[in-house]
Amino acid sequence: MQALLRPANALVLLTYLALSAVPFVPLLLGKPVEGPWQIVGIEFTAWAAAWALFRRPAYFHWLLLPAFLALPTEIYLIVFYGQGISTHHLGIIAETSPKESLEFLGQKVWLMLAVMAAVAAWWVLSFRAARKTRDLDWNDASRWLVLGALAVLAAVAAYGWEFGVAPAKPASASVAAAPASASAAAQASASDSEEEEDEEEEAPAASAGLDYTGWQLPALPYWAKVPVDFDAFINSWPFGLVARGWDFYKERRYLADLDERSRRFSFGAQQRERDSVAEVVVVVLGESSRYDRWSLNGYQRDTNPLLGKEANLVALSDVITPVSATRLSVPVIISRKPAVQSLKDGFTEKSFITAYKEAGFKTWWLSNQISFGKFDTPVSVFAKEANVVQFMNLGGFTNNSNFDQILFDPLKIALADPAPKKLIVLHTLGSHWNYSQRHPQAFDKWQPSLYGVDKPVYTDLKIKPQLNNSYDNSILYTDWFLAQTIGQLKTAAPMAALLYVADHGQTLYDNSCRLAFHGHNTQYEFHVPAFVWYSHQYQDRYPDKVRQLQRHRKAPLATENMFHTLLDLADIRYPGDKLEWSFLSSQFKPHKRVVDSYGWTDYDNATLKGDCREIIAGKPKAPKRGKK
Repeated sequence: MQALLRPANALVLLTYLALSAVPFVPLLLGKPVEGPWQIVGIEFTAWAAAWALFRRPAYFHWLLLPAFLALPTEIYLIVFYGQGISTHHLGIIAETSPKESLEFLGQKVWLMLAVMAAVAAWWVLSFRAARKTRDLDWNDASRWLVLGALAVLAAVAAYGWEFGVAPAKPASASVAAAPASASAAAQASASDSEEEEDEEEEAPAASAGLDYTGWQLPALPYWAKVPVDFDAFINSWPFGLVARGWDFYKERRYLADLDERSRRFSFGAQQRERDSVAEVVVVVLGESSRYDRWSLNGYQRDTNPLLGKEANLVALSDVITPVSATRLSVPVIISRKPAVQSLKDGFTEKSFITAYKEAGFKTWWLSNQISFGKFDTPVSVFAKEANVVQFMNLGGFTNNSNFDQILFDPLKIALADPAPKKLIVLHTLGSHWNYSQRHPQAFDKWQPSLYGVDKPVYTDLKIKPQLNNSYDNSILYTDWFLAQTIGQLKTAAPMAALLYVADHGQTLYDNSCRLAFHGHNTQYEFHVPAFVWYSHQYQDRYPDKVRQLQRHRKAPLATENMFHTLLDLADIRYPGDKLEWSFLSSQFKPHKRVVDSYGWTDYDNATLKGDCREIIAGKPKAPKRGKK
């Protein structure tokens, strides 16, 4: 024991203890840590494996350098955003230039440099101590016993990952029927990454294997399953960084594969009048916004007090999205991807961003959403087409996410850019759950609300009033955000137009409906708000487009119309374009609108079922008249 108290030994051991304690920083902030004992077990096993494999700390200490360098960022994200480094954050770091980093940090850059210098000095001192001491060498026979035990553990885990794990017990009929008879609260879970994961609890089910080898071997018995949650391993420190880096690598490969499908694609697009007249087109992609909660569309609460005053704003009353999930709906909005292909990964064409670039526009994608992840990469592959790409959200979809107003500064920089023709896409967080965390307190107008409530139990029907009030407050903030964006355009861009469209809506325990959020095939999720705003100079240049916009404001539209309309908005043409799909064109013709509701369903020939207003294929036949 005395040997451990020697300065060199103590420094090495305290260093490793400090690194291992990083996942528990939230406890100092009064916040819980999920699965703390599992993290402790994982870290103890990982340290034992490293020590047994390398025998002395000096042989593996240099491998910890990335963890030391990442430590300030990890703690910063935990303190201010409630989460550690993720695949998304690694993506931001990889895509951010030194200039953008300096603009983001501002005066904090000197503090960050000082912290990095201190951490580097810490690593050097601890490395020198690890090289100096021999008291921590693992030379006895126990090292080989530990290596053998770890090898068996690794083999069992690898078998389970490759061939799957059998269920704890055969699924009974009652378990199989559980989803059908589950409570409404459990049914109210979100359907994609942007919402909380399904909280319905069921008996442990079989897990599928990776099937890399192609061998046909039985699944691992459930009793032999290694009790390691992969998420807990990712959250451990410093070894979890390896898993995060691997996850980031896979997402980059996935992004590259998606991009490769359309790499050589070209629209051959150009403006009909090739001139240097300055013009700006802004596209705002909304999130989880519901048509009938906008006072602009007739809602009794004044959720759009500012947009309602805009003279040159045309609200579109009948726009539907084919699918109620961001990763699936956004590609349909911004590309020619057909609605019926929206459930498939990737697309062989590029988005309207490339068409604008071909026509001589400089393009920006400014996002308050996530850049990487299996639910977000399909959107990012299109974002990468822009000349300037910035993802501003360090908090993900948590309660610590940035408000959408974080996009104002990069928007100002874009508007001040000397390029005469600009396309700027703003991807907002809008009304993503938790609604009360999507706006500052000043917009907490309707109460009682969920403002200030950390992680409310959204499946609890008792919070229906608070949930709905918070949702309306988020729409109120969206109104302010959009009005401020239009205000910037009025000041900086005389000839400008803005199109807003939401990716999908929300179900909100309507009347007797016991469902909430999205993924429930309801009209509330498919009918989305959308509008076009234009400046007076835009109207002077394109008077016929404005007339057609007014004419088609109540036409049956789908998000499939947006790509064609956005190109028409800047008078961009390309071989084989479809002006009949642009509601700014005199050639516009309504087309069949389908939604993913129990299969592809004709929206305009469907039945609305119950207070949830589920979209059911086919309208009911009129009853036959009986004889008197």
